[in-house]
Amino acid sequence: MTDPYAVLEAVWRMESARIVAGVARVVRDVGRAEELAHDALVAAMEQWPREGVPDNPAAWLAATARRRAIDTIRREQTLVRKTEMLDEPGTAPAADETVGDGAAAVGDDVLALLFATCHPAVARESRVALTLRLFGGLTTEEIAYAFLVPSPTIGQRISRAKKRLAGVGPEALAVPVGEELTARLGAVLEVVYLVFNEGYAATTGVDWTRPTLCVEAMRLGRVLAALCPDEPEVHGLVALLELQGSRLRARVGPSGEPVLLGDQDRATWDRVLLQRGLTSLARAESAQHRGRYTLQAAIAACHARARSTDDTDWAAIAALYGELAALTPSPVVELNRAVAVARAEGPEAGLAVLEPLRTDPVLAGYHLLPAVRADMLTTLGRADEAVAELDRALELVRTVAERELLERRRAVLLGA
Repeated sequence: MTDPYAVLEAVWRMESARIVAGVARVVRDVGRAEELAHDALVAAMEQWPREGVPDNPAAWLAATARRRAIDTIRREQTLVRKTEMLDEPGTAPAADETVGDGAAAVGDDVLALLFATCHPAVARESRVALTLRLFGGLTTEEIAYAFLVPSPTIGQRISRAKKRLAGVGPEALAVPVGEELTARLGAVLEVVYLVFNEGYAATTGVDWTRPTLCVEAMRLGRVLAALCPDEPEVHGLVALLELQGSRLRARVGPSGEPVLLGDQDRATWDRVLLQRGLTSLARAESAQHRGRYTLQAAIAACHARARSTDDTDWAAIAALYGELAALTPSPVVELNRAVAVARAEGPEAGLAVLEPLRTDPVLAGYHLLPAVRADMLTTLGRADEAVAELDRALELVRTVAERELLERRRAVLLGA
């Protein structure tokens, strides 16, 4: 028998952004749209176990949320008309108006919602939290873990973002044009990048990847490229997403277990996405300045062009990470550079890059730092130290798939 709650959870994870976006087009308020979408979710939790899962669960949720939105607007319109009658007793009530979309359609509800979350009235940290909530389907607790901050802090950020957008009014959900579009583009690209990353390497839960998020991020990237054809970083982001996305199938084994880059069957990489990504990269690199997404795409292209891990130009990748670190300093970028340096120059050189990161507070709760150190120590034959690092990584990891991967690595070192 189909578990209605399992179906509902899966559908909500995949379709919540589209449902909220569709309702937002009606009510013109992001916060209210999310509330109405959640009302539909609650209704499904009550009805599906009793009446059965509908043939099209996503359509059922979307239609229920939209009906509730229309009912809400009609109630408000009725209240306004009755209030006007009380204020002006001689005024007859206006004829009932058909409730439309609440605003002119922009052609893509999700894109409109995307630009709304990136409105300049919303601070970056609040924007990121709201984005992962709406587009990634993450809970407040999951977002808090991803950014290593307390859960109440994330809740406050999301609440502030909604209030800010409500204060802007209905125009917040309009896709900007001209200079306003250019000014908001960087924030939008960051949001698409975050959504893809959550799909490519999930921060919490059972699954190692969430391909539907990656597919949606790639779709949004292509829409943005058509909207802004002269912006190199848009093409850089599209290149990055498609080059990384080409490896999605190879990242998961038959039982859903993680498959790391060195163990992947490169014959299963999506050649169409690879070629599209390389074409977008060439377009992005035609500009004189290489931005953060173009640099990351160039790194992904090094992997795409290599026949194997050993055949990869690790020195070039290390140099690209150095260029990226100079452009956008980040301990995570340095962590990735350390991996490339270890491949190009040996594990001792990689450990030297990692050493200052061990006291960086940003990485204090990041499981990949000890996991990467464990790899380098294993290569050097320092098994006891590697096991200690894996123990530390196991204390920090949150996804089931990664935990199992770390446990297998640990077992191999212990000869189990």
